[in-house]
Amino acid sequence: MDISVKLGLTKGDSNVKALATVTIDNQFAIHGLKVVEGKKGDFIAYPSQKKADGSYADVAHPVTAEARQAINDAVIAAYDKAREKAAEVAKEDVEPER
Repeated sequence: MDISVKLGLTKGDSNVKALATVTIDNQFAIHGLKVVEGKKGDFIAYPSQKKADGSYADVAHPVTAEARQAINDAVIAAYDKAREKAAEVAKEDVEPER
């Protein structure tokens, strides 16, 4: 399974740290995934819809544990890379020119 990720970091103090779109095998896209900072570490929240009873149900999600792990790994890797790049840019903005 070929998974590509487009990810944008969020700003502010929210526990939602990034929003992502995942494309699988250049054939199927899932928009609106969130990287969420939880008490036990970061996790991926899939797009959901509020039901009439007030609960939420995923709109799209992996069917197998293997697919879930592959998508999670790809999104977390993209998130880590985006954070590293943002840290480098912030460091460059702080360092005085010589």
